[in-house]
Amino acid sequence: MALPLWLTKLLIRTRLARFSRRARALTENDTSALRFYSDRVLAAPHDELLDAALVPHSPPQDAIDLNQPTPDAPPSRGAISVGRTDGLCAPGRVPVVLPELRAALTSRATGEELLVTHGATGALAAALDAFVNPGDRVVLFDPCSPLFALGAKSRRATVRWVPTFTEDGRTRYAAADLERAMRGAKLLLLADPANPTGGTFSDEDREHLAWAAQRFGVIVYQDESFGAFREGPRPKAMPGLVAGSVSQEFGQPGLRVGWLSGPKALVRACQLCANLNAPQVSPILQQAAARLMTEQLPERESRLRAKRRYTLDRLSAMGLTASAPAGYFAWVPVGELGLDGRTFAERLLREEGVFVGAGCAFGPSGTNFVRVSFAGDDGRLREGLHRLGAFVARVRNPDAPPVPVSIGEPLEPGTEAPADARPAFSRS
Repeated sequence: MALPLWLTKLLIRTRLARFSRRARALTENDTSALRFYSDRVLAAPHDELLDAALVPHSPPQDAIDLNQPTPDAPPSRGAISVGRTDGLCAPGRVPVVLPELRAALTSRATGEELLVTHGATGALAAALDAFVNPGDRVVLFDPCSPLFALGAKSRRATVRWVPTFTEDGRTRYAAADLERAMRGAKLLLLADPANPTGGTFSDEDREHLAWAAQRFGVIVYQDESFGAFREGPRPKAMPGLVAGSVSQEFGQPGLRVGWLSGPKALVRACQLCANLNAPQVSPILQQAAARLMTEQLPERESRLRAKRRYTLDRLSAMGLTASAPAGYFAWVPVGELGLDGRTFAERLLREEGVFVGAGCAFGPSGTNFVRVSFAGDDGRLREGLHRLGAFVARVRNPDAPPVPVSIGEPLEPGTEAPADARPAFSRS
């Protein structure tokens, strides 16, 4: 018989829950994780959700499945068949990671348990649902992905911002600011490399983050969706949850495959929420993601570096100093033009047909910034930056006549870009 929520929470606070068989089964015997669980998880019908008769687990590979919840697709219809593996993610079953995807994720998902989600957004939603109650405090670095703040606020959490700055490609923060924000908090959300600045956390700062999380009893949720664009070796994972996605790394935004890894007791709570909301990640998508992760892409890094260099040079020629140490975004200050980021983005779209991200979406410090992506194809990037340059020139001198531009030579590192120079990565 399920206990009332108030009694369940009382048992957790008094640590008597560790003597409960039901609590041990729910947390894989790590009852210390119960203090992080949201009311939604604690009030869920655990016995039913953990009962294989009600929510079947996938049968062994050598078993004949006469309990398939969906029919096989008749070949005559021309439908794509995924063979036996379609039962792994069928409705009403606990989602299972396909073996080929699990193997491909070995170097990325280093936690004890692995959950496949509908992109990194699905992983974030599962974690917020699993651990955040109305009024809980969630710590965010400023600036950060708009989804972090929107997700926390939609669960009626209180957001605590920690100011950051980028120094030599590193995301830096004041230790006192972080420790003050972490007191009484439930969850710390961060991305490394960061979106939109592209900064990465140093090993020393990651050690401090791990210490602060342990000191104040806060779960660390780390999004590594841009991890492939980090220069240098992959850092050691911090304790907590690690999420990722194939969308950013491989340029496949429609391939909604993400993952969440971490301690079993924490991932179990996230899995329960995912089961209730969006349990199915198509085997076809899992197979496609696994294939992408095992492909060799030797030209990707060199092309990204060329695009980054070209974009920063073009922005510098406009008199804009941008930051883009990792990833494929440039974080561009526009306040000295007399426009805030929102006005700049709105006018640029209206007058030149070029869309950039308004910095206010990324946190309080983004008011006078815009985010410029250089992830697009060569020609559109070149044309977009040309129009951006024309707009900046017009803002600086509204009465000046338009200046004709010419195609320049391929860029070399450290050179100033002509107004409409051909980038180093362009095709002849």
